[in-house]
Amino acid sequence: MSLFVKIRTYLQEPRLIGVNLDSDEMLAIHSKVLYEKKMMKDVFSEFYKTCISLDNQYFTKAKGKRIEIGAGVSFFKKLFPEIISTDIKKADNLDMVVDAQNMPFENNSIRAIYGINCFHHFPNPHLFFNELNRVLDAGGGCVLIDPYHGFVASRFYKKIFDSETFDATQKEWVNESLGYMNGANQALSYIVFKRDKKKFEELYPNLEIVLQKPLNNYMRYLLSGGLNFRQLLPSFLSPIIQLFEFLFIPFNTIFALHHVIVIRKKA
Repeated sequence: MSLFVKIRTYLQEPRLIGVNLDSDEMLAIHSKVLYEKKMMKDVFSEFYKTCISLDNQYFTKAKGKRIEIGAGVSFFKKLFPEIISTDIKKADNLDMVVDAQNMPFENNSIRAIYGINCFHHFPNPHLFFNELNRVLDAGGGCVLIDPYHGFVASRFYKKIFDSETFDATQKEWVNESLGYMNGANQALSYIVFKRDKKKFEELYPNLEIVLQKPLNNYMRYLLSGGLNFRQLLPSFLSPIIQLFEFLFIPFNTIFALHHVIVIRKKA
């Protein structure tokens, strides 16, 4: 067993050991972990606010509902009550059960769709993009936050989870995962929106990628332990960590763990 694996095993959240990743028990534990970690909650609050800010910047001409997909244990709706929170699995904190590859919404009825750490779990992104074309109002769009592909992220994600991969060489976009949370390729957003951007533009001429950028809250995300590991530093140190994140903004492309992608349906 390598040193990294030993450290990863030691830092794993004890309540998650032996728990099925696709089970209701996993969701319940993740919910408890999230609400116990102020540092982690602050990071997710920033994710939600980023989604709303980019919506207000890029989707001003569109009308309709605002939908969160792949919500899981999200508290997006608590900050922004107008959001309709959905996931492919039923949970008490959600408004609807929705498969992002087959949405139950009418044509041209949605202003914005937000997805945080869920895109890489889609077995067939083509179905998702077809749905964006159908349900989005003209000028509306989708904000995705997903694993980044920089120097640190590409190495970090290859080792941190046994249940997911980070394979930037995957030829096709389709990836038949083993379950809701098992078998995903965390490099999928890189593959589709960066490596194969020209292919995306050719296949979906009515959808345009208007923004891609790394996010800079990676230090707090890492030190909080996320949803699956122990927190490494107390939450009262968050302001100091944020200061370092600010100072390291010029190096985001090296150290970032997440990036945001904004897709807009052309008017």
